[in-house]
Amino acid sequence: MKLSRLLLACLIAGMGSTAFAAKFNLKLGHAVNATDGQHAAAVKMAELVKQRTNGDVEITIYPSNQLGNDAAMINGTRGGTIDIVSSGASNFNGIVASTAALELPFVFRNAKHAYTVLDGPIGTGILAELAPHNLKGLAYWENGWRAFTNNKRPIRTPEDAKGLKIRSTGNPYHIQAFKLLGMNPSPMAIAELYTALETGTFDAQEHPINVTWSSKFYEVQKHLTVSNHVYSPLILAMNKAKFDSLPANYQTIMVDAAREAAKYQRDLNLQNASKVVAELKKSGMQIVENVDMAPFQKIVSEPIAKSFGEKNGMTLLKAIEDTK
Repeated sequence: MKLSRLLLACLIAGMGSTAFAAKFNLKLGHAVNATDGQHAAAVKMAELVKQRTNGDVEITIYPSNQLGNDAAMINGTRGGTIDIVSSGASNFNGIVASTAALELPFVFRNAKHAYTVLDGPIGTGILAELAPHNLKGLAYWENGWRAFTNNKRPIRTPEDAKGLKIRSTGNPYHIQAFKLLGMNPSPMAIAELYTALETGTFDAQEHPINVTWSSKFYEVQKHLTVSNHVYSPLILAMNKAKFDSLPANYQTIMVDAAREAAKYQRDLNLQNASKVVAELKKSGMQIVENVDMAPFQKIVSEPIAKSFGEKNGMTLLKAIEDTK
């Protein structure tokens, strides 16, 4: 009898502690490995959220496609099997068409212009368009300025790019831009890219230099051109039903922490940029810096803007251009 009472008391005590210690365990997935700045942003966000919710919300991070490739992680987040995903804006194009504008070649003049657009009403408005698709847009993290690498020759002029087989994102405007430059583009998930470069399926690829470093593409690519032809933001999105289930103050903490992590990552990437270039040089890559990109821009910008405008109108592009 005494033992039964003791067990009952323990059970009641356990139920009480569970009721008062609202605990949320969230899974966050991304595609790159743990040495990349994207992972550093995820770690920073998880630390801030845990601290500010007194441990009630814990985020476990799964890097390197552990939860699937980008498309699978986005679908998993929409369906609720994954709680949070960080993925390139191009991977959301099929869900929200306006996300494609954020990665058009040469659409951003510089980093300050990109950050002002993304963190302001334009970027916030695009994140809000994810809501009908069961996604809560939290913030824009940074993939970075994309740069060409290849195994054939240095790229200094548009003529040098002709004929190269290049891995592209699924963004149709990226594919169009590379075709305009005389390249042969084809999309492929980043998880498969190293092997495709190693076996010669592709001659070239274009990612931010931090991804070229963290994904070890320098092992299978000889030449890098710091072209900065596209600024590539990451969209951090959460399953909307899970987000809505959090207490209101925790929702605010999630958004604030995501945006603070964005600034932290941007600063980190800026600090590390020259170090990454130096390391890539040490690895044996031949690097072309300070290339004149005006001839490239002249070939692609007007046709790309026209293609985007025909499908989506010019209002968004005009608003981005007019942002100071």
